[in-house]
Amino acid sequence: MIKEYQIRVLPEIGYNEANLKSYLAKEEGFVLEDISAVRILKRSIDARHRNIYVNLNIRVYVHEKPDDEAYLHIDYKDVSKAPKVIVVGEGPAGLFASLRLIELGLCPIVLERGKNVRERKIDLAQISRSQEVNGESNYCYGEGGAGAYSDGKLYTRSKKRGSVEKILNVFCQHGANTSILSDAHPHIGTDKLPHVIENMRNTILRCGGEVRFQTKMISFITEGDVIKGVKAVEQKRESDTCGELEFFGPVILATGHSARDVYRYMAQVKGDIEAKGLAIGVRLEHPSHLIDEIQYHNKEGRGKYLPAAEYSFVTQVKGRGVYSFCMCPGGFVIPSATGAEQVVTNGMSPANRGTRWSNAGMVVQINPEDIDGDDVLRLLSYQEELERNTWQQGGRSQVAPAQRMADFVNNRLSYDLPKSSYAPGLLSSPLHFWIPKFISERLQTAFRLFGKNASGFLTNEAVLIASETRTSAPVRILRNRESLMHIRLRGLFPCGEGAGYAGGIVSAGIDGERCAESVADYLGRLGL
Repeated sequence: MIKEYQIRVLPEIGYNEANLKSYLAKEEGFVLEDISAVRILKRSIDARHRNIYVNLNIRVYVHEKPDDEAYLHIDYKDVSKAPKVIVVGEGPAGLFASLRLIELGLCPIVLERGKNVRERKIDLAQISRSQEVNGESNYCYGEGGAGAYSDGKLYTRSKKRGSVEKILNVFCQHGANTSILSDAHPHIGTDKLPHVIENMRNTILRCGGEVRFQTKMISFITEGDVIKGVKAVEQKRESDTCGELEFFGPVILATGHSARDVYRYMAQVKGDIEAKGLAIGVRLEHPSHLIDEIQYHNKEGRGKYLPAAEYSFVTQVKGRGVYSFCMCPGGFVIPSATGAEQVVTNGMSPANRGTRWSNAGMVVQINPEDIDGDDVLRLLSYQEELERNTWQQGGRSQVAPAQRMADFVNNRLSYDLPKSSYAPGLLSSPLHFWIPKFISERLQTAFRLFGKNASGFLTNEAVLIASETRTSAPVRILRNRESLMHIRLRGLFPCGEGAGYAGGIVSAGIDGERCAESVADYLGRLGL
């Protein structure tokens, strides 16, 4: 017998399989030993009130074994002799575009400017040790893109654009825990995601595709307004550039939100781009036990069974949104610069979300009309200026300027700082004084409101770490709404977060799949 139930239970039942089976035996009249398995289909936490409950949608197997896999399996076939498609960038958009191309019988040739996900770790560790950033291998550039080492959160609101479940199933097929299929806010973890990414790359290679690391696109190959391929250079070391290479085929441009040289190239060749709004602010870090106490309404915090608590805040201040972004419970704040004279922050969490800290971006919406001028790259320049100023305020290294939260709100200098997860180190700095008033004054107002809504949130136990600037792309590369092809350059498919059409791992993956499908339609119309 197989039956499904929707139940509302205490955390010690919702997060413990043995306790859940005992509960079902008691409440539904089963004999405990007859329950062969329980599969959780959906799970969410209701923490709105003092008593915390877990909502479960479950499937119970009685005297039966589950005869189906927990995820849907995709059969990827050999495409070595199929038409070639160039995929520029191997972040989430590029990876899912490549796998979808294989499903559709096309051969992806992936060009990634950075290193493979395993070799990236060496360069990431070096940032904290030497205070130097490798401009081609960092938290934003390399296999897996910015998502590989920024937590692996899979929550998205982009459900109308494609199948979220398909993206999650592909992750599971390549090694992710199947809990991501059931949890309301799925999360792989920055310690687990690199292995999943390696498996996805190996699928591409096994099926006859190519993945070329340290290979940077420098220009398109065109005939009139038709893209025929790309020119690229190999870089075995950051300062060592080999000769030009040429790759032919339609191009999926999935370079991520930090590939500023690509934006400048697109502007130079009049590649039909426009300034796009983004959000800028700081990374806010609390002790994780404090966030647990606030969100779970309990001085004991999360207890034995609940996961590290999350939060989400949003408000309007002077006509602009102010909100939390990329919340990382039990995580780290990381240095995410992509070049010299920059300090950029981001956040990540391991799978167990077990560190002493919880952090989130706290950012202010900035629209193109908020920045003077008509240059399509003016928001990019605004990002760069703030990142350079942050670097200068931090002592011209990867040490980040920081300020206690209540001190920031009250325009006071912090004479000391709490311990932080940010490995390169913090330097006390009056953020309220030098961060642009457009941002700082809105953050101050929002923090007062958030503190009223969540008692204890506005505290000097928390620290603001500057600056959070890479929330999204500062431009949009224009494409046709239906075909997803560039509005002028036929054979070019701007894709994912870097092109301005996604925000996060899952939505980028969805957009990658859609672009792959559009390429297949394009080649079909050409009779290829």
